[in-house]
Amino acid sequence: MNQQLVVRKTFSFVEETRSAAGRGDEGGTLKKVAVCAVVRNPHAGRGYVSDLGDIVEASFEIGTTLGAEALRLLGEPPQSYGKAGLVGTNGEQEHVNAALTSVFGNAFRDAIGGGKAWITSVTKPAVAGAFIDIPLAYKDEIWVRSHYDAMTIHLPDAPHPDEMVVIAAVANRGRINARVGGLTMTEAAEGDS
Repeated sequence: MNQQLVVRKTFSFVEETRSAAGRGDEGGTLKKVAVCAVVRNPHAGRGYVSDLGDIVEASFEIGTTLGAEALRLLGEPPQSYGKAGLVGTNGEQEHVNAALTSVFGNAFRDAIGGGKAWITSVTKPAVAGAFIDIPLAYKDEIWVRSHYDAMTIHLPDAPHPDEMVVIAAVANRGRINARVGGLTMTEAAEGDS
């Protein structure tokens, strides 16, 4: 990966849910995958840095790599996606936001086979042992309510003070037994024609 974002380690998480409230539905198992890259923060400890373009540019390769691994682990075309990031205490939240801009997002989309909707995201400062909730939404239309979801992960060894954790997540379907109405996937697809 790019020398600006040197990877120390990666984590992968796979969650499978077969039922909710004691029952499943015709959609089958809900599978969520999150893939994380723990990278050195090139601006950790430097105070305010006005130009974070080096992180933005380097995020393309991270987006491609994480997207490809998330797709491999999911094992089928994703319907939902999301992104998240953590920054260690010697950095600032803006550093990890720079790693999740549209440069990262476009690479991530390309790696998983496309998507037209804005990619939901969250970032925060953290220490090793952090938990983070990665938001998920339908990849082709943000207003499809059945796919509003999240995946919680725990990172026991990251981020160190001089690191960032860049995270890509995908899911194979919406929530089990989703029933709050709103735009459906079919309606969203018809609106594109």
